[in-house]
Amino acid sequence: MKPQFKPTLLATLIAGGFLLSACQPAAEKPKEPQTAAVSAPTAEEATAFVKKASDEMATLLLEVNRADWIASNFITEDTEALSAAAGQKMTETVVRLANEAARFNQTTVDADTRRQLDKLKLALTLAAPQDKAKTAELAELVAKLNAMYGKGKYCKTEGQCMDLGEMSSVMASSRDYNEQLEMWKGWHDTAAPMRPLYQRQVELANEGARELGYADTGAMWRSKYDMDANAFATELDKQWSAVKPLYEALHCHVRAKLSEKYGADKVPLDKPIPAHLLGNMWAQGWGNIYDLVAPENSDPGYDVTKLLADKGYDELKMVKGAEGFFTSLGFAPLPDTFWNRSLFVKPRDRDVVCHASAWDLDSKDDLRIKMCIQKTGEEFAVIHHELGHNFYQRAYKNQPVFYQDSANDGFHEAIGDTIALSVTPKYLQQIGLLEQVPDESKDIGLLMKMALEKVAFLPFGLLVDQWRWQVFSGQVTPEQYNQAWWQLREKYQGVAAPVARTENDFDAGAKYHVPGNTPYTRYFLAHILQFQFHKALCEIAKDNGPIHRCSIYNSKEAGTALNSMLEMGASQPWQNALQKITGKPEMDSSAILDYFAPLKTYLDEQNKGRTCGW
Repeated sequence: MKPQFKPTLLATLIAGGFLLSACQPAAEKPKEPQTAAVSAPTAEEATAFVKKASDEMATLLLEVNRADWIASNFITEDTEALSAAAGQKMTETVVRLANEAARFNQTTVDADTRRQLDKLKLALTLAAPQDKAKTAELAELVAKLNAMYGKGKYCKTEGQCMDLGEMSSVMASSRDYNEQLEMWKGWHDTAAPMRPLYQRQVELANEGARELGYADTGAMWRSKYDMDANAFATELDKQWSAVKPLYEALHCHVRAKLSEKYGADKVPLDKPIPAHLLGNMWAQGWGNIYDLVAPENSDPGYDVTKLLADKGYDELKMVKGAEGFFTSLGFAPLPDTFWNRSLFVKPRDRDVVCHASAWDLDSKDDLRIKMCIQKTGEEFAVIHHELGHNFYQRAYKNQPVFYQDSANDGFHEAIGDTIALSVTPKYLQQIGLLEQVPDESKDIGLLMKMALEKVAFLPFGLLVDQWRWQVFSGQVTPEQYNQAWWQLREKYQGVAAPVARTENDFDAGAKYHVPGNTPYTRYFLAHILQFQFHKALCEIAKDNGPIHRCSIYNSKEAGTALNSMLEMGASQPWQNALQKITGKPEMDSSAILDYFAPLKTYLDEQNKGRTCGW
């Protein structure tokens, strides 16, 4: 399950939906509101307005974050109502402030004030209509969809029910075609009741976006980067084109191995892969089927899950261990409140939203994570990822409220993942979990395992928002929701629904980020940027070995360079932040290709004589 962060004041607006993003000055400029002729406001008035709006936002966002935390940790009708009420209040405030900010569109102000005004105008992920009743309706829909996802269960019989975590565990470990299919269908069927709510939510959010001058919500989302919206789309295509051959090579090899396991009747060698056979509920990461596709003689000789157990790591010790990575770079330890207020273990007495997330409730030091930690090697890496968010949040806490987020939304995810890339055998040895680092002959296996998560994810990282942008624009009508979803899954991922699906289903809603209204392109960006960051930090740490063997653990120089970028928050265009670490302002996929170069050579050898593509 892809982890998420619950960002600081600017970056999180309300429970499960109205998420404030670190929006950049609009490339797709909203239309100017029609107002009566009045004297032009002054630069001094603009500065005073930004200060007043910042104070108001900070106060309300703390209230909203607390309501959201409670609603995610104690799922009841009452907490849903409290979250919806707080969300409605915040949304109405932001819509009002955004319209007030537009008064200063023609006022000559300094660059910093202009940037903050622009960020305010692009603050909402879902822009509610100005109509108060519709704003209330939208807030209720957001809270309801979030709760429906959190409470989703598949019941074989009355009293014999499984939640997502339990079903995901079966999907991860089972090699029984029909058992995996049962889990896949059981979870995806839970999303069907969301469909009419989601349709109505799209209608209301689009109405709000149009009132702000955007064609639709998707157009508003694409305007949140420091570049022309069309140029941004072109940049995504450029990065995907660069990494697509690596993905296709991996897909070809994995499909061949699955066909050997399940038979060519179930996994044809010239068709998309059935989506339930890849070890993950959404086929977004394939690491759980490593045993089926692993190279011969590639076992590194250790299992992190077993190492954690052998060394007596419980959930708390896993988090403490991850904190130690950051303190080794020179960062201060997490505050005591982190340990007192975070959720580390799933409660036995209530439903919670278990999706891993990192929170900053007060834009100061009230940092938390919310996880139902399982004592596995994968979860150990996820904890490093989540703490990456927390340390980023604390680094920019002294920025103005409108800059308290990452340089763009992909940066937050990229930093978390960059840290996780340093969870290498060398790092495991340094912290005493592993006695000896395997020699380079085992690297193909380790790279295969990494590629099954990182490379396999890339097309999924693109298609979720491709679907939503088409839904928001009306290119995909409500009558085509499911058909369009699976067309994109096949086009980008080369995976297909394992059983016939109809428009009575809502399979997109089975993915948290869709009912949770979290833009997803950030994850694709993160999967490109993290390797670029990792390579640059390894060079700063003077680790001259292969990039896939590098860990920046204990490098104060790398920590200093990293912190210098983190402290910037969203105060400058993301290109400037990128240049701060890498020395250049452009995204560059060559780092991920360098990282997996030995694996690509191996895959090309394995795929000789095979039919690749779908």
